[in-house]
Amino acid sequence: MDSFFASLMFFTRLPWWRLRSVPKEAFEHVVDWWPLIGWLTGGVMSAVFLAASLLGFAPAVAALLAISARLLLTGALHEDGLADFCDGFGGGSTRERTLFIMKDSHIGTYGVLGLIFGLGLLGASVADVLEFAYSCWTDMIFDPDVDAYLRGASLLLLFDVAAKCAASFITGQLPYARTAEGAKNQVVYVGRSLSGWLWHGLRCMVALALPLVLCVFLGMSDVIILLPVPFLVEYLLMCWMRRRLGGYTGDCCGALFLLCELSLYLSLIVINF
Repeated sequence: MDSFFASLMFFTRLPWWRLRSVPKEAFEHVVDWWPLIGWLTGGVMSAVFLAASLLGFAPAVAALLAISARLLLTGALHEDGLADFCDGFGGGSTRERTLFIMKDSHIGTYGVLGLIFGLGLLGASVADVLEFAYSCWTDMIFDPDVDAYLRGASLLLLFDVAAKCAASFITGQLPYARTAEGAKNQVVYVGRSLSGWLWHGLRCMVALALPLVLCVFLGMSDVIILLPVPFLVEYLLMCWMRRRLGGYTGDCCGALFLLCELSLYLSLIVINF
């Protein structure tokens, strides 16, 4: 369980270290437990969205509050990765230059634009989930507004977990592009053996089970057709990383998650059009 607690410590800013001390080697496996961390990060995001909606806030405000809650919980870990990814892949012309830019603590034009458009699209898309939620048929006995808010919150949880599942595949597809000494956190994530892939597939299925059951119960079984989307996005981005870097970095993982998540929201808007 050391690697699970290491994952909680790495992907959130809650004081899990007070409960358990873990060796440094445990952080080499944090990505393996990333999908299950979605229950926490996506759960907080969903709870804030639901509470804000029930309190009467407009969808856009509820969406921004939900995103802000996750930013606080994770310490903007993934957003930092997205900014560095955009800077490196946008400004770097060679492998060495791209890795150098991604490690630089300063943010450049591409990073700023990536955050503006990435968070802007995410906020607008999260606000739009209620439109889909209202369009779903259900025979639940709650007030129509409450039903829609519950569906919207369930979608936020599902999309967070599904995006983490897709992004977590990268550690088994590509080698780490840096050495441990060159990595920002001084840790290199390990790859996966065949048995490792089987266990990881099981973890992903367990992580997806809860939000999928909620969505089906709330009359949104159609969203299952969206689940291949983040995995396709992950595969395409993985091919790009292989060509540009011959591997991946921690920043690539953060960018992968956010772009996979965004692809789900945009796909939801398309099928609801």
